This record gives sequence, structure tokens and C-alpha cells, in this order.
Amino acid sequence: MQPLLYGDLVPWYHLLDPPDDHADEAATYRAAFERVVGSRGVTLLDLGAGAGHNAFHLKQRFRCTLTDVSEAMLARSRTLNPECEHLRGDMRSLRLERQFDVVLVHDAVTYMTTRSELLAAATTAFVHTRPGGAAVFAPDVLRETFRETTEVFEGDDGNLGLRALAWTWDPDPSDETHVVDYAFFLRDGAEMKAVHDRHVEGLFSRGTWLDVLAAVGYEVEIVPRPLGDGASDEIFLCRRPDGGA
Repeated sequence: MQPLLYGDLVPWYHLLDPPDDHADEAATYRAAFERVVGSRGVTLLDLGAGAGHNAFHLKQRFRCTLTDVSEAMLARSRTLNPECEHLRGDMRSLRLERQFDVVLVHDAVTYMTTRSELLAAATTAFVHTRPGGAAVFAPDVLRETFRETTEVFEGDDGNLGLRALAWTWDPDPSDETHVVDYAFFLRDGAEMKAVHDRHVEGLFSRGTWLDVLAAVGYEVEIVPRPLGDGASDEIFLCRRPDGGA
């Protein structure tokens, strides 16, 4: 079932995750792509683009095609990124019958909760990456670095208001999933409501990621992604060999 955050709660999404907060992240992806394609790369496919907050920054460099399973999120991105192509599709099965210089698969890949789903998403990325092109996979967490966390959010835009807590935890450390539970207080004018939204997400080891990405045909390199305050995590920079099938 689709989380409420990507359906009924989309009108509040920009208060939880403002586009400006993605500038540093998008710069990391751009630098990673340019290590592979240099100035030659011009087309970008974003699998799981959501509200288009990374594309808001990357469209300055690439001609972007944005895909997502949530029509509500795509509608929000169309408003933010009207110059970009938007297509509804599932990263596990999407086939556009064309290739791109670079492919971005950021935090939406976390919703792949089995190895077979992860392999399907990696295959989709690979078949859409031109030979000599690049892909970046940017999961939120890896098994080796996972820890339980609590985050607090707030935002207001004059009419809508949001206060939220996100509790990331692992009910069963023996499997390959974890949970993010959101508790929202949402204000619309004078009306207030409280909402609980549970997200079940994949939690794979570094080795599993490397095995899956290599299995579909990529050459893989781990690169750091700065998180601020001197912290960083890892993303996977993938090259499709020039002779790749």
C-alpha cells in the first residue's frame, strides 16, 4: 500500500522536505555523473523522482525525464519543474525503449524491500543507461551503518502547517527491512488533524548492493555523499561499459 505521504498528504510534502534542502545532495550527484560522462552527458532519467526536488537543481545541467508511481507527486513536480518530461511508472518494470546519459535512483529505491525487487529496479536502470553512461543509486541506509534515529520536522506556508516526528527503527534485525513511522500534526487553516504513516523500507548490506548492481552489468564504485556537519554516507556510482549488452 502506498504511504500516505505520497498520496493524501502530498499537499504538505513541501513543508516536510523543501526543495532548497536538496541543493548539496544534487551537487553530489552531478559531480558523480560528470566523473563518468564529463560534459558530454545531457540527458537524465530520474527513477522515483517524487516531487522533483533533486531535479529542481539538476535540470540546470541535464535535460530531465522524471518518473514515479505516485501521480500526486508527479503533479507537484510538474508545477515545480514544468520544463521537464514527467511519466508515471514503476522503477521495477518501467521500459521507455530509449537510453539516457545518466540515471538517478535516489531514496525511492529504499522502497524495494526484497532482493528480487532491488534486482528489478537495477535492471530498469541498466537498460535505460546508454553504453558509457552512468547511474547513481542513493539508498537512505545500509545494514552496516543503520542505527535507530528520531527526527523532528516543522514547516509553514501561511495556510498549511506541519509538525512531524519520524522514528526510524528495525523491528526484526534478522530480515532485510526496517520501518520509518511518521507522526504528523497537520493544520489546514483553522483545522487540525493527527496522522500516523508507516513506511516499510529495504535494508540491504553493502555486499548485497554491490552484488546486485554488478549482476545487471554495471561497474560499481562507492563514493561519499556529504550529510552536513562533517558527516557523510555512501552512494553507488555505476558505469555501464561501452560494450555492455
